[in-house]
Amino acid sequence: MKKIRVGIVGCGKISAIYFKNLNSFPAIEVAACADLDLTRAAASAEEHGVPKACSVPELLADPDIDIVLNLTIPAAHASVCLQAIEAGKHVYVEKPLAVTREEGQAILAAARERGVLVGSAPDTFLGGGIQTCIKLIEDGWIGTPVAATAFMMGRGHEHWHPDPEFYYAKGGGPMFDMGPYYLTALVAILGPIKRITGSTKVTFPERTITSEKKFGQTIQVDTPTHVAGIMDFHNGAIGTIITSFDIFGGAQLPRIEVYGSLGTLSVPDPNTFGGPVLLKRHDSKEWKEIPLTHGYAENSRGLGVLDMAYAIRNERINRANGELAYHVLEAMHAFHDSSDEGRHYVMKSSCERPAPFPQGLVRGVLD
Repeated sequence: MKKIRVGIVGCGKISAIYFKNLNSFPAIEVAACADLDLTRAAASAEEHGVPKACSVPELLADPDIDIVLNLTIPAAHASVCLQAIEAGKHVYVEKPLAVTREEGQAILAAARERGVLVGSAPDTFLGGGIQTCIKLIEDGWIGTPVAATAFMMGRGHEHWHPDPEFYYAKGGGPMFDMGPYYLTALVAILGPIKRITGSTKVTFPERTITSEKKFGQTIQVDTPTHVAGIMDFHNGAIGTIITSFDIFGGAQLPRIEVYGSLGTLSVPDPNTFGGPVLLKRHDSKEWKEIPLTHGYAENSRGLGVLDMAYAIRNERINRANGELAYHVLEAMHAFHDSSDEGRHYVMKSSCERPAPFPQGLVRGVLD
């Protein structure tokens, strides 16, 4: 069967794991890569055995490319996606789908008009850890989900990242940096969100960089660095989330827990693909670690691209799809809007809960 041909736009740090994983999937061929820095594109092509390194316009014009994998910076996500869609390509983009809701809506509208698929990271919810959690809930191990909590607690990036300024500019902050992992996992587990209430603050209006490259330089903070919120899901569950760059420690808090009428499920870090998955039933005093029921527990970034390739072949919806990504994008903005405006935010978008993977898949084969 003919392989789905992928062209990668953006050969920065995150691209390495995509090159590695996509090249290991028999249904996919990485046929070309492009970057604003042609030298970097050429180096990536040589390192990963990609037959063609080229400019971005050349890649988008290549009639043999089926999927454009957009790994550019968030500010360029919408522009590159729209150009790829206009060229008749399916497009999969790193998180977030776009910076603004208007850009996200434009991407989905253009894709519908052109009849192509949109996909977006994160695809970590397709890994063995969260897929195991979804199966446990569907099989009734915790009864009816009634609530969930999610915590992403940290001190920020200025002490380790060589260029941390973006994380404190508009479009940055803990919610837009890490929120896609947590919110996507919650929607994959519980379904879409109906209403959001948020409180946000800028705790430290100025940050001092202590990483080596820019040691001693200061950053003006232009986005909330502590975001707390409540989510009312359509299925009746209530979720609580905190994302923060203002916290020392936080190690005693879970990443995500889902509370049901018959028990509690501890969900693994949604920025990973594996476990552990912990379960405490109503009739047990102890937590038990549950063996993973699904594969892809290692770093499997690119799994969403593989699922898109099978969706193209079999004319179905891809799991890490544009509607899911837009719902998460709207939710992230909703926490800020709710806090700024002093009101509940009623979600305008919705999405289908992604179909779980079946058990027993052969690696690299999804349908």
